[in-house]
Amino acid sequence: IFQDRFGFGERPAIVVVDFAYGWTDEAYAGGTARLDEPVARTAELIEAGRAKNIPIIYTTSPYRPHQKLFKTAADQSDGFRAWDERACEIDERVKPEPRDLIIQKDSASAFHGSHLAGYLVQHAIDTVLITGCSTSACIRATATDAKSYRFRPVIVRECVGDRSPVAHVFTLADIQARFSDVVSLEETLQYLDGV
Repeated sequence: IFQDRFGFGERPAIVVVDFAYGWTDEAYAGGTARLDEPVARTAELIEAGRAKNIPIIYTTSPYRPHQKLFKTAADQSDGFRAWDERACEIDERVKPEPRDLIIQKDSASAFHGSHLAGYLVQHAIDTVLITGCSTSACIRATATDAKSYRFRPVIVRECVGDRSPVAHVFTLADIQARFSDVVSLEETLQYLDGV
């Protein structure tokens, strides 16, 4: 903490946090075009990871039509698309393949209440390459929990985003000092090339 980097380990996995349409499509109230660039950069990282047979894990929210977490068609009046099953689907630009793991989560962290830690241990993973949204919430929580579980947390800078540019920049600066490495996509791709 406040001293040095965790560094890359020997066996990485890529965790794509919540790049579902409800967040990446601005037709939804929670969506923003600010995620277009992080989604595109994450697609590059995924391609490199697939070439090395690195496990890729996706998270999204479960679709529960009767749970009033988001506005439904019945109470939609603000011009945004109602929260629907599509909102929970992973964005086509970073589409999972059958061999990938998709976790439905109810909390900010990809770890909390899920079997992610067990899955990573089963695959002897020591390094978690974190991508997705939102930097100030789910990314921060995932990185913090990755550290707590004794994985090497690495946030790939160009592969994360937030609706708020201020929250995004502040969170990356704050979390790098305490809970995770924050590295460039270029450095990450170089690392994967050597795996």
